Amino acid sequence: MKQQRSARPFVRGLAMFALGWFGGRWLARVDADSAVDAPARHSRRVVHNAGEAIIAADETSRIVLANPAAAAMFGVTTQQMQGSPLSRFIRAPAADVESPLEYFQADGRAGRRGTDYAGIGLRANGEPFAIEGSLADTLQDGHTVYTIILRDVSERQRVQRKLARSHDQLRQLSAALQTIREEERTHIARELHDDLGQLLASLRMDLTLLRTECGASPNLGRLIDGMDGNLLTAITSLRRIATNLRPRALDEGGLYFALQGLREDFTLRHGIVCELLADEAELRLDDQASTAIFRIIQEALTNIARHAGASLVTMNLYRINSELLVTIRDDGRGISEEDMEKAESLGLVGMRERVWGLKGEITISADESPGTRIDIVLPVADHTV
Repeated sequence: MKQQRSARPFVRGLAMFALGWFGGRWLARVDADSAVDAPARHSRRVVHNAGEAIIAADETSRIVLANPAAAAMFGVTTQQMQGSPLSRFIRAPAADVESPLEYFQADGRAGRRGTDYAGIGLRANGEPFAIEGSLADTLQDGHTVYTIILRDVSERQRVQRKLARSHDQLRQLSAALQTIREEERTHIARELHDDLGQLLASLRMDLTLLRTECGASPNLGRLIDGMDGNLLTAITSLRRIATNLRPRALDEGGLYFALQGLREDFTLRHGIVCELLADEAELRLDDQASTAIFRIIQEALTNIARHAGASLVTMNLYRINSELLVTIRDDGRGISEEDMEKAESLGLVGMRERVWGLKGEITISADESPGTRIDIVLPVADHTV
């Protein structure tokens, strides 16, 4: 099935041609009514009925023609616009502006098309509003006529600012929730380790004393040995749970030792070789940065264990000036664009939020086959200790 072309580019081109033609005839002071042929009258009707604001101006930035859409945008009539200086309706970027070209090239490109330029429009009551303009020039009877197509983007910018504020608020909320969650994890981990851990250790000591007191009774000995084994399993599980909640090495030894513990546990539990390339001196960071980096790497390793099918993982952390560069690579099946965009990929979302919370950048790619590569750049000048 053939795809139908949009009529908008055709109307835009025809409008520019028509305005250039009419503008040249106006500058040559030719009576339009007596000389305009049927195609030109059709072009004039197209410009007149166009939904976008269209203006033609001469070399001195004086308006030659304007369609009703342009008049409605500025709150005037077409008669009031014709013959007026362009600066009455579009704010000039400087006092000495002469050519219409200078109105739309000072602020640079904007909008969805490469020919769009940002500007400031002025309504009849003097109220400024954001506009985008596309400009083309046509030579007619030795004079240059500039055709300008304008769009009122003030509402679009207002919506964009509102969305940006909402996005910032969501990020702040996410950061606050991450902080609260980390504080709760730390509290629970300490409670488990200090209270329940000590209680279980005390019970093992009591069992040792009980074995001594009970003598050599075989049945009682087997019962005590079973209880001791169960207690040892409970202590091991407790330590693992507490470490997953909040590794003590992160508080007692710092980020480097916490990552070493994470690497060893990952290799032991999943049978995947994991290498850590880092310098302890470069990882002396405050609690906020250390916790965020640890959680990012922890989540990355969890994803690798669940989905990658990898046999080797390499973690590289090093400092360059005031930035910490983190690279995590595996030799697994790789990650696709669809996987990264899935709504249920909450682990990746959490990683990105932690990185953005530190005003960093994260890139996840599978360009280097096989496997996936995660590159993170974090500014840590304010987080060193």
